[in-house]
Amino acid sequence: MRDYQKELERRTAFIRERLEAAHADGIVYGNSGGKDCTLAGALCKAACENTVGIILPCTSSRNYGSDRDDALAAAERFGIETRTVDLSAAREAMLAALSPAAEIIPSAAANIAPRLRMTALYAVAGSENRLVCGTGNRSERYMGYFTKWGDGACDFNPIADLTVTEIYEFLSFLGAPRSIIEKAPSAGLFEGQTDEQEMGVRYADVDAVLTGGSVSPENAAIIARYHARSLHKLTMPPVFSAE
Repeated sequence: MRDYQKELERRTAFIRERLEAAHADGIVYGNSGGKDCTLAGALCKAACENTVGIILPCTSSRNYGSDRDDALAAAERFGIETRTVDLSAAREAMLAALSPAAEIIPSAAANIAPRLRMTALYAVAGSENRLVCGTGNRSERYMGYFTKWGDGACDFNPIADLTVTEIYEFLSFLGAPRSIIEKAPSAGLFEGQTDEQEMGVRYADVDAVLTGGSVSPENAAIIARYHARSLHKLTMPPVFSAE
């Protein structure tokens, strides 16, 4: 197990370095009430008093219920300023505007919410000289389980090297609300959605692959397939060069 006191010190130093290099006055991040944003927010607050978490509900009923409750609990636990921006109307307006151009399939529609959230966070950041903190963990990044130019967009990410197992360990070390630690991971993009159900494998299996453990051949194949087809999310777009 990692030395999480040392990790806290190292990661807050990293955040302060990013702020200083960018001459930024503060940090903003999306607070969904999930494990990753709770840890990222706690680290940002430890590094920078001027940290704001924004709750960004968008259509899904759990965004207005348990997600919001957990987001507020995390903010209270770590003393983080909270604001709310309701994006449901913006999403419906976007779908209506798109309807003459194409028939938007469910997976494309689901990705609108994360991209609207990214737009909102960068609007706040640009208006208040803040940096946008990323909240994706190592396991999600390996699986490509995030929206390109949505929740994958950020100015820095202090938890990208941590597996889901380590995220939970770190949260326990920090004394995060139990409701956040114990609930099933979910992107909250549609009703009843959970990460593991949608991927078809447990995060424990993904973490085992990342740390040299063993998994069943079936799960290894699923993980390899997810990783291979999502590599484009981890690199900048290819550009033509005449050289």
